[in-house]
Amino acid sequence: MSEAKTNEDFLVEGMTCSHCVASVTEEVSAIEGVESVSVDLQVGGASRVSVVSDRALPPEQVRDAVIEAGYSLVAE
Repeated sequence: MSEAKTNEDFLVEGMTCSHCVASVTEEVSAIEGVESVSVDLQVGGASRVSVVSDRALPPEQVRDAVIEAGYSLVAE
């Protein structure tokens, strides 16, 4: 029996460098169930944060983690 993985993308504003990427990655990775986080950095725009987890994540948990890192989630 294999567990289903979810892959969700979020847009984050305000990231400008590798330190920003590290901060967001660290905070989002701390959410229970998250297995990996990757960031497509777009300086001056919204960066795409892709999250692989063992279940669907409540958007507010991701938002809170992004805010904790010092950035904001773009509402889609």
